[in-house]
Order: sequence, then structure tokens, then C-alpha cells
Amino acid sequence: MDTLTHCDFHFPGQLSHYRGKVREVYTLENDLLVMVASDRLSAFDVVMPKGIPFKGQILNQIATQMMSATADIVPNWLQATPDPNVAIGQRCTPFKVEMVIRGYMSGHAARTYKSGERILCGVDMPEGMKENDAFPVPIITPATKAEEGHDEDISREEIIAQGIISGEDYLQLEQYTRALFQRGAEMAQDRGLILVDTKYEFGKNAKGEIVLIDEIHTPDSSRYFYAKGYAERQEQGLPQKQLSKEFVRQWLISQGFQGLEGQEVPLMTAAYVNSVSDRYIELYENITGAAFVKADTTDIVKRIQDNITSYLQGF
Repeated sequence: MDTLTHCDFHFPGQLSHYRGKVREVYTLENDLLVMVASDRLSAFDVVMPKGIPFKGQILNQIATQMMSATADIVPNWLQATPDPNVAIGQRCTPFKVEMVIRGYMSGHAARTYKSGERILCGVDMPEGMKENDAFPVPIITPATKAEEGHDEDISREEIIAQGIISGEDYLQLEQYTRALFQRGAEMAQDRGLILVDTKYEFGKNAKGEIVLIDEIHTPDSSRYFYAKGYAERQEQGLPQKQLSKEFVRQWLISQGFQGLEGQEVPLMTAAYVNSVSDRYIELYENITGAAFVKADTTDIVKRIQDNITSYLQGF
């Protein structure tokens, strides 16, 4: 089965090509951006050596559906999805900060709390909480976007003081972040899920408008719990049943890998890779409420090339 781990397309009017941890981004003339979701898997800011079948399709289709479902809250960059792995839209200048919002104390927040810290990104975390408890009010814990290596925690005050984002723009980003999270939580609730935490990325388009970019509410950018049994599991001190790529992180930790210097990525067998693919399909179906339809992966690179070229010819 083909996976898309590398591509080097050349489109008419192409100005540049940027390879992210998971996405391939092509900038074209007329402020057009082509974003190809690969099957690469990233954890602890490290790209794993093997691709996960259908992962790119899953992330792209969840993200584009969620963009459509939130377009009334904040304008977004998306214009078309000519291929299951592809999104095309307006080129934007990204803000150099990811807006992370947490409704529950999980993941990085829980690890920080367990270390004894009670402040994360300048935000106080109440005493007496245990892992996976809900915060009284969702907290925003921004992170600087690293070109390579780890993203770094940063506070609202530092962002504004360092001139990374103006005070006016940052307050708008916070408002958008809270509104998007509320919508995402409501949509998750309808699916019997809890949106635990997520991150949003924003940019400015050619008109200077703030728009939502990248992916939203996907299992790579978000953590979900199953709502059924949540309260009982918390009461009994049991781990929550998750819908996120935390299961990959936990497997890596169990294999002695957390992306630290000197650590080697553990061997991922074909059976493990396929099990991760199955989990991503489960995530898709639970988050969207629709059956996942596998795209033809016989020649995935040619399929994507043909679909994008066909769209651009009619653009």
C-alpha cells in the first residue's frame, strides 16, 4: 500500500515549495497556496521514519470539513479541495505563534503540573487538580512556531512585549480561539466526545485580514475524550479513553523515546503502522460521524498531481 511521505511537485506559476513536518506547501502566483497533507507522522516534534496509510487524507478531510463548519466565526484561507489529500486557498502570512487552548489538564499541561509547576505560559493552574480534570475556564497557552525542533511555550505578555504580535491583533486571536474552541466543543459533544485541547494557527491575507489557516480539530492538532464514562474514570483515577495521537506519544515513551538528544526513534513494525492507520480511521469516523472512504493509493503522487493540475487549469 502506497503512503505519501515525500513529494516534489511542480505546478504552473509556482513560486516556492516549503516542506513542513507533515505538510507540503506550494506557493503559486495570484496569492494561491496549495497544501498537500502527507502521511508523515510527527510526535515530540520529530518525524517518524514510516508513513501511516491514509493519515494525510484523514487529516485533510477533517480539517476542511471543520473549516466549513466554522466559517461563520472566523474567515479562513480555504477555497477548494480538489483531492482527498489537498487543500487550496489564499496565501497568508502566518503569525509566528500557535494558539493552544486547553479545556482540561491533559498532555503537556498535566506533565507540567506533575512537575510541581502551577503556571503555564503565564496562566495560573489551580491547586488540587488531577490529570484530565476540567479547568474552571479554558486556558490559552501559546507556543512559538519552530522551523525545526521543539515549539516553545510563551506567554501573552512576552508575545506582545517582544513585538511578535501586536496587542490589538493578539486580543483578536484570543477571541477567535475561544469562539472556535466553543464551537468545536459543541460539535464534539454532539458526537459523544469531549474536545480536551487543540491548537489554531492564524495569518493575514493580502487584504490584511486575520484568517484561520492550517488544520483545525484534527486528531493531530487536538485531543478528544469519549464523553461516556468520563466522570466515572475520573472518580476512579483511571486513564481516559482518548481520541488523539496521544496513543502514539505514549507508545514512544514506553519505548524510551521523547525526542530528546541522543534518543533513537524505535522500530515501527508493519503491524504497528497498520494499527496506527486503523486508529486514525476510527478517529475520523468518530469525529465526523461519517464512514471513511479510502482513496485510491495505487499511484498517490500521480493522482494528486493530476487533480491539482486539473483544478488549476480551470481556475
